[in-house]
Parts: sequence; C-alpha cells; structure tokens
Amino acid sequence: MIDEELLAILACPACQGEVQLKEDKIICCKCGLKYPVREGIPVMLTDEAEK
Repeated sequence: MIDEELLAILACPACQGEVQLKEDKIICCKCGLKYPVREGIPVMLTDEAEK
C-alpha cells in the first residue's frame, strides 16, 4: 500500500497532474495515464504507463 503522504506529493511525470491510487495503479486525474505499483513502490516512468 502507498503511504497517503507520499501519494499527496506525487505528480504525473507527463503532465504534472494530480494522481490518485485505484486498486494497484496510480492514475493521473488530468491525462489518465496509469502507472504501476510494484512491491509497494510506484513506478512513475512514462515508458511504464498505460493509457
């Protein structure tokens, strides 16, 4: 699980939009990219994101 304090400071690397955690993905509220969370660590790389 992602710590709420960490989630509050994360931003989408593609558009700098706010992100939220849904299931096992971090989703950008602005552009909709979905970033994976692996072993509790968010992988905030645009190459790893899903549309």
